[in-house]
Amino acid sequence: MKRKISASILATLLVGVAACSPKAEVPKSESPFKPSASLQELMVSVIDPNVDPIWNAVSTISTKEGTEEKQPQSDDEWKVLRNHAITLIEVSNLLVIEGRPVAATGVNTSTHAVELSPQEVQKTIDGNRGDFIKHAHALQEGAKLMLAAIDAKNPEELARVGGIVDHACEQCHSQFWYPNDKRPTASLDLGLQSGNSLYLKIRSAS
Repeated sequence: MKRKISASILATLLVGVAACSPKAEVPKSESPFKPSASLQELMVSVIDPNVDPIWNAVSTISTKEGTEEKQPQSDDEWKVLRNHAITLIEVSNLLVIEGRPVAATGVNTSTHAVELSPQEVQKTIDGNRGDFIKHAHALQEGAKLMLAAIDAKNPEELARVGGIVDHACEQCHSQFWYPNDKRPTASLDLGLQSGNSLYLKIRSAS
């Protein structure tokens, strides 16, 4: 009987010790992503070549002969725009992969007095990463609206949501690339106005 009681007490003590013992930390799994291109390179090589054709797909051109309305006409033209929109939707995920530098080593992204250096941009992003992710998600949501307008073959809506993407991009750049910009003058000097490429100068390496 005593042996049974002792065994019961011992078992209880062992359970209590196990419960009080600190849990072994589970090591963080290494990220499966291995970013190579910089944020600047993604802008130049992926974002710009895909957003510009969409922005330029719908426009009104005034000449001395009159006014010309430009918009996609054929199914093939709409299909090309659709491919661009899908790429934009997915590149927003690439932007937020941790470990991706602002620019390649030795490359200067600053082409205007109001712009920060790559090191300063990186520091600002690292200190406000939640905001950076929010801006990337805003780009993605805008690109989804572009895709919906393209699938509906609605040029008026495509022009409207193009402004939403423009705004999402500028909100990110105004916070991280040129937070000291005294708008509207500096932003216009950079080519940052509705209907023009947002990355006209800030994406160019010197």
